[in-house]
Amino acid sequence: MSNSHPPIIPIYTSKGDAEAFLFYPYLFNRSGDWIGFVTPKREVYSVLGNYVGTLTNDPRIVGKRATSTFKPRLQPPPTPQRIALPATIPLPPMMADLSYSQLDILLDAPERLHTVDSGESREDLD
Repeated sequence: MSNSHPPIIPIYTSKGDAEAFLFYPYLFNRSGDWIGFVTPKREVYSVLGNYVGTLTNDPRIVGKRATSTFKPRLQPPPTPQRIALPATIPLPPMMADLSYSQLDILLDAPERLHTVDSGESREDLD
């Protein structure tokens, strides 16, 4: 049996909780709502095209606590349909500790990855 769809990959927090899912190039939350996208260089962006961090091999989304340089905003891909999440999720792998300069985005700054209809940076409907 061959499956032509890419796999849905759970993205874990440092505590081992699956808080996001990658259906390349789209990232979804635990409700199946779109929260961001990943580039071929494993850079993670929000639904608005703002740089968030990097997808590690763990897999985790890690960003810098403070940065003096900002990556340019990218044009997001077309809005995907909501996905049905897998019924079972594999146990998380052993993860290395993060240095103080690194931030686990899904654990420490989840507001950076919000849905299209929420978040501080969304445009007003006026």
